[in-house]
Amino acid sequence: MLISLDTDYRDPQAQCAYVLFDSWTAAEPVQVNCVQVEQVAPYEPGAFYKRELPGLLQALASVDMPLEAILIDAYVWLDEGRGGLGWHLYEALDRKIPVVGIAKTRFRPAEKVAIPVLRGESKNPLWVTAIGMEVDFAAEKVKEMAGEFRVPGLLKMVDGRCREWGV
Repeated sequence: MLISLDTDYRDPQAQCAYVLFDSWTAAEPVQVNCVQVEQVAPYEPGAFYKRELPGLLQALASVDMPLEAILIDAYVWLDEGRGGLGWHLYEALDRKIPVVGIAKTRFRPAEKVAIPVLRGESKNPLWVTAIGMEVDFAAEKVKEMAGEFRVPGLLKMVDGRCREWGV
């Protein structure tokens, strides 16, 4: 099973959504759910993980299926040897589940560790980083994900779902 997670903030709260799916090429989810995070840390430049990580861990704790990989809308690596949110998540999970970061915007230092992936007709790439699996493999799998547009369908779904508060 694969899982994609995304978070929306309405300080001091957050809502973390997840979409479970059974293969990289799946077009439909197995499950979609949200968890509420009552108190989130304030935004701290260079330490985004302090704000985001608790909600991701809370959402993952509500899943009782074995996971092949976790996909997040963030970077695993910010630069060579400097971990981003994905690295912190991987470490928090005792390095047991691979994490794939799929970022929509380019982060300059990360260009050295991220693979640009073009999908659909878009000339604007997604930026893929990974830990626990080869980044080339992760980038190929992201390219193969269902959906004809730049952002794979299930990633677009989790992005939208995290913003639907009270649903």
